[in-house]
Amino acid sequence: MPSEKPRLIRSIRLPVAAEKRIETDFIAPPPPDAPLDTPALLALAEKEQASAMLVTHHSPLRGADVAAIPACVKLVATVSVGLDHLDVPALLARGIKVSNTPDVLTDCNADLTMMLILAACRRAAEYYTLMKNGWGHTLGMDEMLGLRVSGKTLGIVGMGRIGQALARRARGFEMKVLYHNRRRLDPAQEEGATYFETLEDMLPHCTILSLHMPGTQGAPPLMTARTLGLLPRGSVLVNAARGSLVDETALIDALRSGHLFSAGLDVYQNEPHPNPRLLALPNIFMTPHTGSATVETRTAMSMLALDNVAALAAGKPLPSPVTA
Repeated sequence: MPSEKPRLIRSIRLPVAAEKRIETDFIAPPPPDAPLDTPALLALAEKEQASAMLVTHHSPLRGADVAAIPACVKLVATVSVGLDHLDVPALLARGIKVSNTPDVLTDCNADLTMMLILAACRRAAEYYTLMKNGWGHTLGMDEMLGLRVSGKTLGIVGMGRIGQALARRARGFEMKVLYHNRRRLDPAQEEGATYFETLEDMLPHCTILSLHMPGTQGAPPLMTARTLGLLPRGSVLVNAARGSLVDETALIDALRSGHLFSAGLDVYQNEPHPNPRLLALPNIFMTPHTGSATVETRTAMSMLALDNVAALAAGKPLPSPVTA
């Protein structure tokens, strides 16, 4: 007699191909109409006696949440590369395996970051607003001028997979690339970029700064009034990593004063309700945390999460385990 299919739950509806795979290969309740919060996720896991939970940042598992996970759950598979919504040490201490989805979202996140750079430098939000309002007058030679991206100096904070992919794209714009990382990479991984041991030493050289560090729960912002002040006047800040990396009050002040020419943001301190003062600024281009939001990438992320569930059920090593 064939063994029972693995039992799982997910906190959010997945792309079509992944949902079809769940119907075929797993035992699972229907996908939720809206993302489940943590209490609803835990209640569903208990009800369904699921051996695995597929989660996203909508359902953080920290502190008391980890202790409340039903004993039936043996794997938390996050459909993300980031782990700041999970207390990984606590999960592992309970004997619950953890997996994530690295690599498959690298290119789309780097693509979106390049879009933010171009849109912030070339005043895309302001141009779009002007056109939606009917345009109405020919622009003069000195009106609504943006910044040329080609040839600028780009500073990358966090030279992991996405940082390296962005550096490759920046080379196509003949940009000079600098980077700051916890450690210097092997030359083969540097993508021709120049390493700075300290952030403070790098910032004065950056016309454009792009953040690619993971977020840490409770850590102070990386970009504060002091560090923003080290950037040259008229520079551009881009953040497609984590909203917690930026002091938004300091960012607003820098954008209003003209110290920053503009910003491109995909992430915010308060999601999905960004600071209204940010929304009111004309010199900012904003997207709603959509770095991986393509059919190809979200499908690949979901499939990798399901691969981990299938491996667990088969007693095989997880394809993308998180071990610390």
